[in-house]
Amino acid sequence: MSSPVTLIALLHGPDRPGLVAKVSGWIFERGGNIMHADQHHDREAGIFFQRIEWEPKAGAAVADAAAFRTFAAGLGMAVQVTSSASRPKVVMFVSKAEHCFHDLALRWHEGEFAGELVAVIGNHADLAEVAKTYGLPFHHIPITAETKAAAEAKQLALLHELGAELVVLARYMQVLSADFLEKIGRPVINIHHSFLPAFAGGKPYHQAHARGVKLIGATAHYATRDLDEGPIIHQDVARVTHRHGVEDLIRKGRDLEKTVLAQAVRWHLGGRVLVYGHKTVVFD
Repeated sequence: MSSPVTLIALLHGPDRPGLVAKVSGWIFERGGNIMHADQHHDREAGIFFQRIEWEPKAGAAVADAAAFRTFAAGLGMAVQVTSSASRPKVVMFVSKAEHCFHDLALRWHEGEFAGELVAVIGNHADLAEVAKTYGLPFHHIPITAETKAAAEAKQLALLHELGAELVVLARYMQVLSADFLEKIGRPVINIHHSFLPAFAGGKPYHQAHARGVKLIGATAHYATRDLDEGPIIHQDVARVTHRHGVEDLIRKGRDLEKTVLAQAVRWHLGGRVLVYGHKTVVFD
């Protein structure tokens, strides 16, 4: 038996008494049934955040989504409303590293994500054949310093052609230009080791091993023109000791990168991430 279609709203705005009652009352008056509700108050900034999911009256989903946006605006709230029936199109950017690519492709194949992985774009062709085994179209767009602007223009055109609504950088080893990020018009999720900026550049795990670190980690965040300083969605760490060699750190780091990136994508597609200034509120 299929699950009922629900509407998911993420809203935030100035905090004041009665907001929870007004939102739940509006849904009740239109014959809706609340399935999940969660809220957060940023007392320092005086901002109220809420994620609410409800089953609208039969046949009313489209009208209720539009009406709720108007209702929330009347409360002075910024709002995003999506349907559980929506399947956003996702495009993965890759280079040569395989671990995050395989993990996301397998999770998508198993139906873990509320979205459709529609294509893979690579600046190298190393993963072209394996992408086909997952039934994923692969588009090779090579990039050099001299061709970067033209290559990014091709990427943007392809993303629009595919109707992509989310881009995931699965260890894509190219810095996206500010111009690209301004023109893309859709969220981009990136993953990196949490040593940045302490161990920037090549071979970060070798640098970390040489310094005798006790923790390694991974961070998934939205990409912005400030490189690795975009709003953080998810992070995790693993402990290491003097007994762990460089290969152990690399293996543990890859495991973290896979799980952290997958969780960030899952939360984003599930309508659980609300971007707020330079940070996020994640309703997990």
